[in-house]
Amino acid sequence: MQHKGLILIVDGLGDRPVAAFGGATPLEAAHTPRMNELLSAGRCGLVDILYPGVPVDTHTGAAILLGLTPHAALHLARGPVEAAGTGLPVMPGEIALCCNFATLQDTGRQLTVIDRRAGHIAEETRELVEVLQEIPLGNGFTASIRPATGHRAVMRLSGPAPLPVISDTDPGSDDCPVLASYSLEKNNAAGEQAANVINRFIRAAYERLRDHPVNRARREQQKPPANGIITRGAGALGSLHNIINHLGLRACVVAGEHTLTGLANLFDFTAIHQPPFTALPDTGLAAKVTAALAALDDHDIVFLHIKAPGIHAHDRDPVGKKEFLEHIDAALVPLFREGLVIGITADHATDSNSGRHCGDPVPSLIYSATGRRDRCSEFGEIHCQGGGLGRISGSAFLLTMLDEMQCLQNYQTADRAYFI
Repeated sequence: MQHKGLILIVDGLGDRPVAAFGGATPLEAAHTPRMNELLSAGRCGLVDILYPGVPVDTHTGAAILLGLTPHAALHLARGPVEAAGTGLPVMPGEIALCCNFATLQDTGRQLTVIDRRAGHIAEETRELVEVLQEIPLGNGFTASIRPATGHRAVMRLSGPAPLPVISDTDPGSDDCPVLASYSLEKNNAAGEQAANVINRFIRAAYERLRDHPVNRARREQQKPPANGIITRGAGALGSLHNIINHLGLRACVVAGEHTLTGLANLFDFTAIHQPPFTALPDTGLAAKVTAALAALDDHDIVFLHIKAPGIHAHDRDPVGKKEFLEHIDAALVPLFREGLVIGITADHATDSNSGRHCGDPVPSLIYSATGRRDRCSEFGEIHCQGGGLGRISGSAFLLTMLDEMQCLQNYQTADRAYFI
């Protein structure tokens, strides 16, 4: 008999030692009795989401945990995922780009990134997007831009010819110049044109946003202005092989950000994004857990994504990350119900000392009433090194969950595409 499953994806769960915690990580320092209880009746390990030592972004890590093959995940760009999350259609020949509203400074020679997230601006982005809709680009190019989650937006770029992939303008760190976009395909005229268009768009956006009423108000409130746009993850959609669909399972994603709901839409999963759900520490944890439990009534597997620990780590706030992990732990109580297979993992590790994603494996556990156990009883990086799951890939973690749910059959050649 098949069991139902729930995978809790805690964004940026894994971390590195923090001096303020005596060399412990935020998870190791946190008081997590419910996670420890699940682990004591289950098993744990370390998960390399893609490859050992390779940092990944949220869309890559989450896509693999949601069943995308690693091969397909290597070619999955962030832009089309964000577009799917906002309902922005991307047609063949067009590309989509993930954008950040950022705080920029004009040095006279270049634009410099002061804050990549503009102080985590959220509600005001709809007003800012309105002034970016009809920027003249020339040469048959048009751009559409929509607000996404929090400080993010998504852009669709169309041109007179099919567009190839272009490079990021987001430098990935503060106090760095905005990068100049270029074509990632050499000697591609359409790519060079598209890159030049994006470079012009960024300068024009700065001119329009610099003195916008929203930004004047933010300066008066001592908040960083969202006076610029930076781009990353440009791309188009390719084929998406998903083991969940291959097995005919009904899946649901409960999340507060468009990256996860975008993946759900691309995979034809149910997406639940209700008003209390955000990608920040103010998210409605209890409401998310309630929604996940309700979704189990008519779905085989539910993915519950919580972003806030990664936000604290990006802000170099290990204390905030530790405390939020404790809030998550307290919210898990309703999940303790008979017959439910529970997994806890992350889409990537985030170092709260540096604020960046890192390539360390993420601590993970699987609980099943009928599954194996190991000798671990505390959930944390150092304890998971000796867990019964060992050190496995993100795909292997999902497959182990599906096997515990009794959803897998003996290997057949038709399965091959989903295991490579």
